[in-house]
Amino acid sequence: MKRRNFLLLSFLGSFGLTTCTKLLPHDSQETAVRANSSPSPSSSSEGKPLLRFVSVGDTGTGAKGQYAVATAMANYHQQNPYPLVLLAGDNIYNNGEIEKVEAVFEQPYKPLLQEGVQFRASLGNHDVRTDNGDPQVAYPGFNMEGRYYTFRQENVQFFALDTNLYYTRNPQNNPAGDAQLAWLERELSRSDAPWKVVFGHHQIYSSGHYGVNQAFIQKFTPLFEKYNVQLYINGHDHHYERSRDINGTTYLICGGGAGTRSVEQSDFTAHAASRLSFATYDVYEDRIEIKGIGTDGVVFDEGEILS
Repeated sequence: MKRRNFLLLSFLGSFGLTTCTKLLPHDSQETAVRANSSPSPSSSSEGKPLLRFVSVGDTGTGAKGQYAVATAMANYHQQNPYPLVLLAGDNIYNNGEIEKVEAVFEQPYKPLLQEGVQFRASLGNHDVRTDNGDPQVAYPGFNMEGRYYTFRQENVQFFALDTNLYYTRNPQNNPAGDAQLAWLERELSRSDAPWKVVFGHHQIYSSGHYGVNQAFIQKFTPLFEKYNVQLYINGHDHHYERSRDINGTTYLICGGGAGTRSVEQSDFTAHAASRLSFATYDVYEDRIEIKGIGTDGVVFDEGEILS
């Protein structure tokens, strides 16, 4: 038996139901469970998690879509407190102008910021259009310790990447990208955390607009497998998608933080939905429970990563 398995909580174990489910539209597969409802006696959510965190990406529009997701995040926090939000890039549209930060960050997330929730950001492709993203790196509210950085909370080590470093005119001569890759391997090798989570902006496995990123598969996945990275989180594609276990790693796209694009399903897809949403993670000693939550507060996807 493999050391780590990836399970759909809604999967009932019958081939017939699996076959039928694949024929249904995404919305028909959603689990009509309120985010603030209590778990059922048979739920695996029994007991308090060691850490709960949230991720959301492609947020920085200041428009009603962002506010709808931000409100849902604040409502969820009231019933299920969490100390941390990962921002998966494109924090400020359209060009990363730091003077917009109040309109596209401080105001939408004001209820969470007032509760002391910490945001940790990575840089998206729109963010680096102004001064290569340096003003965002320096902005205190994003809590970035550089273009790429690592931090630990409880039993989870987080590794934030600047995936923009690999979109150069001459990828064969990329000292900044090489330095980040060397840093990532060094920090992964040093970490004794039971759970390792990497996050950045660009996709690796996606069934959406940008598709599968073969260059990133070659660049990052050998390190993920070698050092037991259980989860990679990103934005860039404007949808929600949770992959099946791929050589020990789950890939989670949370790019529906302000707008959406259409998404298909691939053989590696566990669940995909084109909807405004965010993702939550409850971390235990032996598992991470993942939920996709829409602006209506309904949990539309549930999954689990086992240690």
